Amino acid sequence: MIFITVKFPVRPELSAQWLDIVRDFTEATRAEPGNLFFDWSRSVADPNEYVLVEGFRDGEAGRAHVESAHFRQAMETLAGAVAAKPRIISVDLPDRSGWDEMGEITPREA
Repeated sequence: MIFITVKFPVRPELSAQWLDIVRDFTEATRAEPGNLFFDWSRSVADPNEYVLVEGFRDGEAGRAHVESAHFRQAMETLAGAVAAKPRIISVDLPDRSGWDEMGEITPREA
């Protein structure tokens, strides 16, 4: 599995619109056959920063993603919405197909 986390510093005047700006990109990526997850969160420390957590089945699926027309279009669109270059962590995790359950916590009965 290719596991990627990207921090996007968004222009303050566009921060409230970010999820609308990335909607088509998000939907197209989630529809890719090799995509495992593609999830956005807003930073609690900086309201102008969004964090993307994404996973792809393998290197081939990751390559197909960055070579797709929707990826190229998104990079063009997002260049006008970011305040600085996004920061990324990308790792290849062998023998993984997604999320595991966390063993250290179990919900209590209400």
